[in-house]
Amino acid sequence: MDTGTHLVIGLGLAGLSQIDPSVSADSAATTAVFIGTVIGSQIPDVDGLLRFKGNATYIRNHRGRSHSLPALLLWTLLITGALALFFHGVPLLHLGMWVGIAVCFHVFTDCFNTYGTQAIRPFSEKWVSWNIIHIFDPFIFSSHIAAIFMWSFHIASPKLVFPSLYGVLALYYIWRSLDHYIVEKGLYRKDPTHQPGDKYTLIVTFNLYVWNVVKRRTDGTYQLGELKNAKLRWIDTVKCEDHPAIEASKQHEDIQALLYFSSFTCAEVKEHRWGYEVRWADVRYRHRKQYPFVGVILMDHNYQTLDSYVGWVNDTRLEKKLRVDLY
Repeated sequence: MDTGTHLVIGLGLAGLSQIDPSVSADSAATTAVFIGTVIGSQIPDVDGLLRFKGNATYIRNHRGRSHSLPALLLWTLLITGALALFFHGVPLLHLGMWVGIAVCFHVFTDCFNTYGTQAIRPFSEKWVSWNIIHIFDPFIFSSHIAAIFMWSFHIASPKLVFPSLYGVLALYYIWRSLDHYIVEKGLYRKDPTHQPGDKYTLIVTFNLYVWNVVKRRTDGTYQLGELKNAKLRWIDTVKCEDHPAIEASKQHEDIQALLYFSSFTCAEVKEHRWGYEVRWADVRYRHRKQYPFVGVILMDHNYQTLDSYVGWVNDTRLEKKLRVDLY
């Protein structure tokens, strides 16, 4: 989820903690849990600081180790231990429980997005991305804002508001998950071009009733489409090229980072007077007829790197980031 949603969830969990008598009966415990759930709801994304080491490092590691199973325990212990230094006498088991819930909830909700996490690490480095909930979901965000507002202005008791909120959200997640499963399984019936072996991936959008569709054909090409009001419409086809420059580009750390993160990549190569331009794109992300999540490497005729870039960008910005004189 986005940072704002993680924040309101942290506040929401602080409100939910009022159902715990050991927290609600002690103002110091209430404050400690409030701080702990807010920090816990944000702390896994501390790996955002890896941006300062470069896009390749950030893409390869964001939502990786910091969202892993050992990290859940580590963040919980660190936050709980730090708060215990300032809040003496608070029930540590209850404080740790609510901090742990906040940390786990962060990772759990991230698994529902398209970006995903390495939530089952160290057992597997597979990216868990269920494509069910948009990175910013208006219902999740606005429902938390409404509940926090009622709590802040004493309109209703948090012991009533927040259990109701999370009960409704549990049903919402179940509904969205079942809807995604049913729709994705039935995509081949809506596709008149379907061939045995075609694989479909249904990707959530901001609109509840509009889905993006990625079809991987048996020949390695991708078809990109839109499912709107139960009608499937194909809008683009991406053919993955085969060229020695593409194979050579896989040795570069920027391209390796992209390939490590995504299994929905496709490459194309353009030959210039100075060498080759190889562009890898993650075909899950299509915006205004472009694929903005890319890895691009410029090489001379001997496949030696001249420049490279990996990350989110449009064509205009890309030329500014790479060596314009090469064009």
